[in-house]
Amino acid sequence: MEYKQTEIAGVYILEPRVFSDQRGYFFETFRQEDFDAHIGEIRFVQDNESKSCRGVLRGLHYQKGAYSQAKLVRVIKGCVLDVAVDLRKSSPTFGKYLLVELSEENKRQLFIPRGFAHGFLVISDEAIFTYKVDNVYAPQAEAGIAYDDPEIGIPWPVDLKDVIVSEKDKRNVAFKEAELFE
Repeated sequence: MEYKQTEIAGVYILEPRVFSDQRGYFFETFRQEDFDAHIGEIRFVQDNESKSCRGVLRGLHYQKGAYSQAKLVRVIKGCVLDVAVDLRKSSPTFGKYLLVELSEENKRQLFIPRGFAHGFLVISDEAIFTYKVDNVYAPQAEAGIAYDDPEIGIPWPVDLKDVIVSEKDKRNVAFKEAELFE
């Protein structure tokens, strides 16, 4: 596995070594020892998976306070544009985002530390998205920022009137109204 630090401190793109032959392919998706050596000791406690159709936009989600979560995300089927937004007020990249294509073809993973909002847009007919988190889901601590917030300015490559968004995500707040991290 190759660990590539992005321009936002703490956010990494992981690119696996894939072994392919006439039977198909094989690769390691996670090895705790390597992860700890490259990123730090993080104990993942829950795995999640979602299936979505083209045009679904999920996010921008995060959990507040003691319930914040680091995530290791990847796509098993299809393709998404994945985004992480830095909500750490003390960070030099506060308010900046990273937009990465994750797909079944490139097999990339994205590590997003605590202190970030996260979301993705499905750009294939269907996508199966999976992720590990280092803290359990706590509904009382969930929060969200509007995916179309002009202050953040994510350049989604679709007309936003055509995206499929949950009713809950339609109520996400503006970046300037969000509860942020120190």
